[in-house]
Amino acid sequence: QVQLVESGGGSVQAGGSLRLSCAASGFSYSCMGWFRQAPAKEREGVAVIRDGGTRYLDSVKGRFTISRDNAKNTLTLQMNSLKPEDTAIYYCAAKSFCSGGVCSCPLNEYNSWGYWGQGTQVTVSS
Repeated sequence: QVQLVESGGGSVQAGGSLRLSCAASGFSYSCMGWFRQAPAKEREGVAVIRDGGTRYLDSVKGRFTISRDNAKNTLTLQMNSLKPEDTAIYYCAAKSFCSGGVCSCPLNEYNSWGYWGQGTQVTVSS
């Protein structure tokens, strides 16, 4: 049974830090990533990782770091210098690198990611 469980969300003041974790079980997929969804906004990709390679949403570059421990099957998002606009529900996601003839770990196509955690709330106050 595929399962993704996030933890580490919470409330912090602007400029603060949070560390999100995602425990994966029941599978091992090459693409893993973090997405977020703010109220009344579409879900957006924050960071993705595959074979050590990473990509980030422009607005979080230099502030967020995604990492993966393959031995423990865990995914982490270290978030520093948080801003109020980072407030959202953060989701862990996973997918196979190749699906339907297309091979990618897309940051901007959340619909192509097949497995999702339940989400964890991050609130940044000014």
